[in-house]
Amino acid sequence: MSENNPGPLDGVLGSAADAASGDVDGHGNRKITGARRGMCAAILTLEAISFGLVTPVLLTLTDMATWLALTVGLGFLVVCFLLAGLLKRPFGYPAGHVVQGLAIGLGFIVPMMFVVGGLFALLWGTAYWLGGKIEREKAEAWAAWDAEQAAQTGDRQRSLGSDA
Repeated sequence: MSENNPGPLDGVLGSAADAASGDVDGHGNRKITGARRGMCAAILTLEAISFGLVTPVLLTLTDMATWLALTVGLGFLVVCFLLAGLLKRPFGYPAGHVVQGLAIGLGFIVPMMFVVGGLFALLWGTAYWLGGKIEREKAEAWAAWDAEQAAQTGDRQRSLGSDA
């Protein structure tokens, strides 16, 4: 935005980048993205680390075969990292919900995962909900600002038309 005419979100983290990017859909509306995806990707990344750390527990404290323990622990690690990058895709968030359920379900093998998986599911749900709320409020602020700008432009054009 120009210095003379700041946007509604100036001073908000990321607003300058949003304004400069010019991301608009086919109807000229701004695409408000990022908050939910960023927070959920962070949760999945941290969850991947916890799956990496549960792998030695699966190897030592359970009767699982070594290949199966490695497949489960490291497989979940890879899935979480990949999914964090695929949240742009339509299947990203539903797949993230499934991973949260599987993390809790891993508690049947390693009981502490009921707690760890539950905490990550709670964090995921909070990030999903709060990110959506931030994106809606950001979209509403831009819509109000756009309407205000359109009204001001219309007022200027009417005043210029009456002067001629």
